[in-house]
Amino acid sequence: MEYSIQLNAVNNPDKSVRAFATLVFGDSFKVTNVAVIEGSKGTFVSMPSFRTKERDEYNNPVYKDVCNPVTKEFREELYSDILKLYEEMEQTGKAEVKMEAEEPNEPEFTVRVTPFEREGSNMVGLASIVLNDSFAVGNLSVVQGKNGMFVAMPSYKAGNKYRDVCFPITKEFREKLNDAVLDTYQQAKEQAMQEGQERASQQMETDDRGFMKVSEEAIPFR
Repeated sequence: MEYSIQLNAVNNPDKSVRAFATLVFGDSFKVTNVAVIEGSKGTFVSMPSFRTKERDEYNNPVYKDVCNPVTKEFREELYSDILKLYEEMEQTGKAEVKMEAEEPNEPEFTVRVTPFEREGSNMVGLASIVLNDSFAVGNLSVVQGKNGMFVAMPSYKAGNKYRDVCFPITKEFREKLNDAVLDTYQQAKEQAMQEGQERASQQMETDDRGFMKVSEEAIPFR
């Protein structure tokens, strides 16, 4: 998959984050806040993440990546390119370095959506996409708005505003992605409703005497 990288230095020697990378896949989808970190075991790449409600064994908050490479080969290729740019930045002293894609084409993608209902929330589903079977993006939200449903991209709060972490950058790709997510949501919702009706129908079956049959799953043994 073709991609471009722009790396910008962080001018704070007291922090372990040395630079932030912005990725553009093809010419259509941007990922921001990819960090280059100087750690005790060397320099490494960290994908944008969000804080969950989970805690580890030491009671520290658990963070999960918003997006990440899904194959070893692509992860090694992408991280290697980012770290090469960081080496160039260190050697030249430049605050910004870039790597341009040779033939940027719109990436193919697959979609998964999980419908759900939460009292008091206008969010009705969570979605994820995979670009070219190589890069996964999670935490897309299907939202029921005043003017209909729409897809919200993963975001973070900066001051009083929310900023998208990753998002389509062309009108054509945005429309294609939104349509695919909403269509998949409707299909998943209809399938869930059909499965629920089938389970209810099975539980309401009657025996030869006309009495209602009750499955063992319907009423727990006490």
